[in-house]
Amino acid sequence: MNRFTITISTYYTRAFQWCRARTELLFWVMALLLLFFLPEGGTGISLCPFKWIGFKYCPGCGIGHAIHHALHLNLRDSFSSHPMGIPAVIIIFIRIKQLLYPTNQTNETQSYYHDPRP
Repeated sequence: MNRFTITISTYYTRAFQWCRARTELLFWVMALLLLFFLPEGGTGISLCPFKWIGFKYCPGCGIGHAIHHALHLNLRDSFSSHPMGIPAVIIIFIRIKQLLYPTNQTNETQSYYHDPRP
């Protein structure tokens, strides 16, 4: 193998490791992007497993549209689609911030007091 092949192989390995370490971050960002560009009409295939099974009522129905409206700052439409749409967007943004800027918390297993006796 020549030097160029090794460099590309190293690049793909590092990119894969970066993506693997940030899977949850990528998931939430992609979910928000997909929900932001959700079509308005609501036509198409439903992603609700309750509708696939044949149930008429689903407690989460409308949450995707509510998040879509909340991302577009249509808060009245968001709340009418599902009351938990706005809190869901806030929680997802908080989680993305936590994943982007992790706090370095150490869990102390030893007490602060050091006993000088042997």
